[in-house]
Amino acid sequence: MSQKKPVKHPAQKQSKQPGREHQMRPKPQALPREASAGKLKGKVALITGGDSGIGRAVAVLFAHEGADVGIVYLNEHKDAKETVRLVEQEGRECIAIAGDVGDEKFCRQAARSVVKEFGHLDILVNNAAEQHPTENLEKVTDKQLRRTFETNIFSYFYFCKAAFPHLKKGCTIINTTSVTAYRGSPHLLDYASTKGAIVAFTRSLAKALAEKGIRVNGVAPGPIWTPLIPSTFPPDEVKDFGTDVPMKRAGEPVEVAPCYLFLASSDSSYMTGQVLHPNGGEVVNG
Repeated sequence: MSQKKPVKHPAQKQSKQPGREHQMRPKPQALPREASAGKLKGKVALITGGDSGIGRAVAVLFAHEGADVGIVYLNEHKDAKETVRLVEQEGRECIAIAGDVGDEKFCRQAARSVVKEFGHLDILVNNAAEQHPTENLEKVTDKQLRRTFETNIFSYFYFCKAAFPHLKKGCTIINTTSVTAYRGSPHLLDYASTKGAIVAFTRSLAKALAEKGIRVNGVAPGPIWTPLIPSTFPPDEVKDFGTDVPMKRAGEPVEVAPCYLFLASSDSSYMTGQVLHPNGGEVVNG
């Protein structure tokens, strides 16, 4: 049997992070594929990085399953408006809150805004992230190191602290880590380090909150076609992105979102402190 031909994307580049989904070719797939089972009926979710990519797909799927959604994003206003439209298309309500997740004051304000709008909070999805490839350790500046940690892991602490007073027994927290936390990445030293920290944070927080009936789990995506890719890598690398995994292609956000639905719903009621791995076949023993 011949080996499956790698699936490539057109070479493309965006000039700055966060990337813009509306500028991508082709656009990531985000719409739910299955009929709704009402698994999140009456729930309220707060999703950071919810304007595009995995965050958008999760927001739309949660709405598809009955949840109202608050999304947090930096400044990608056009993408955020589209996510709001897609959530409302599912018959649910959505608010979009712009700001810097590396700022604890903003995180507190965002959490309060979601609770004020919907009356309660049941699901927190920490998903916002940034990454900046560097050739070697000496190239990682103090500014880059601090910024990456502030966005990728400090914000997770901030939002968990802000959400905690509103979370009750049966509520869930889901943290987005990465395959790089398990296999490493020589050109994403600071990014991979934050993703490793997220795994440890998830496991530790799960133990801390178990007696309160609040479950904490994570998702560690592999190569997924999101705006972070063309805004991070040069065009020739974007073209080949994801072709080195066993499935020979990058995944779509819609293929990752069901992991979050599973962890947010009662289907995963006996799981806490665990990480799911939608990564195209990489075995990471995590």
